[in-house]
Parts: sequence; C-alpha cells; structure tokens
Amino acid sequence: MHELVDRSLKDEEFEEREDDDMLICRCEEITKGEIRRAVYDGMYTMAEIRRYLRCTMGLCQGQTCAKLVKGIVAKELGVSPDKLEPATSRSPMRPTEMYVIANEEK
Repeated sequence: MHELVDRSLKDEEFEEREDDDMLICRCEEITKGEIRRAVYDGMYTMAEIRRYLRCTMGLCQGQTCAKLVKGIVAKELGVSPDKLEPATSRSPMRPTEMYVIANEEK
C-alpha cells in the first residue's frame, strides 16, 4: 500500500475461524490462520508476510499460493487486493558444486 499504514489500527483481539486450519502455502505448510494471525501481529505488506512466515518462498515460488495469500491479507486489512504491493520476486537459489565453477570455460 502506498499510503502510510497506522499499525495501531488493529486493536481488537484475534478470533479464530473454522477454516483457519486450511493449508494455503503447501510448500512451507502455512495455514490461513497463520496468515491472519500475522496481520494481527502487525505484518501489513506482502513483503513482511513473506519474511515473517516464508509463504511464497517454497519450491513453487508462490505460483500456487501468492494470490491466495494476497487475498487473505487484503480481506483482513479491509482493502482491495490491488492496493497491496506484491513482494519482490527473486530467482530461486540453488547450491552449485565448486568443480562446476572451476571447470567453467572463460
């Protein structure tokens, strides 16, 4: 969100819902309830949610869950999903054995 978010707005208590045990991010095994709780804990941007819970950072890199996570966060904040800025996408990092680099031709 481009405008400054007052982090003291959520003063009500977190209430669990029936569907809070629904698995949203399968790669990192993050539930809907964990995402909702993160918003109540003060994580209001997609980048904060991503760093706090690691959702969208698994093998699929958010291909299966990014829209779901964004929708849940937007609903909890009472804003349109379009108002939330997406988290920065990065290419997946894979370990490389040293002999591969050493044998590389210049």
